[in-house]
Amino acid sequence: MRARNSASKQQAEGRARSFTETGRRAQIVASAIDVIAEVGYQRASFAKIAQRAGLSSTGMISYHFDGRDDLMREVVAEAMRVADGYLRPRIEAHESYAARLRASIEGNLDLLAEYPNHLAAIGEVLGNLRGGDPGMVAFTEGMEAILAFQVEQVRKGQAAGEFCDFDPWVMLRAIRAAIDDVVRRARDEPGLDACATGRELADLFDRATRKTP
Repeated sequence: MRARNSASKQQAEGRARSFTETGRRAQIVASAIDVIAEVGYQRASFAKIAQRAGLSSTGMISYHFDGRDDLMREVVAEAMRVADGYLRPRIEAHESYAARLRASIEGNLDLLAEYPNHLAAIGEVLGNLRGGDPGMVAFTEGMEAILAFQVEQVRKGQAAGEFCDFDPWVMLRAIRAAIDDVVRRARDEPGLDACATGRELADLFDRATRKTP
């Protein structure tokens, strides 16, 4: 009986440690996102991140992450998880292809208004990663997969008569570039109304894609 109790205690302690370590990793990533957004990728040192996270030393970061690149890849992954969790329900709440396209455009800029540090950080990190870096490769592949899905949806919208005749790849890359430009602009204009800009962009691309009688 005593051995069984001891094993149960060890399992409980193991689960507690795992939960604590997961929480600590998340805390470090969140602090890294804030620091990168505030001071930029190059100046986001472990010392600044540890201070923001309330850690006693940078050794805690090194314990949880295999170097700076590992932490930066997790920053990108976390920003992408937040974006997906924010955007997917908004887009899938609509039935028509045109409404989903609008929701995607407006949602991206609403996301910027609600999570400005996440988008600023991902821009900083990706702007400094090398082309062959695993984080950059994974991000690029992920974005291309998303784009391919969006292209398929637009083609279905064209077949359904909701959109006019245009090259979906060209249009969607133009939309992505416009959104990315607003993200860059927001860094230089703290008072920018990202939500209003999103509605304006949605109106613009609605006119560009709509099939008129």
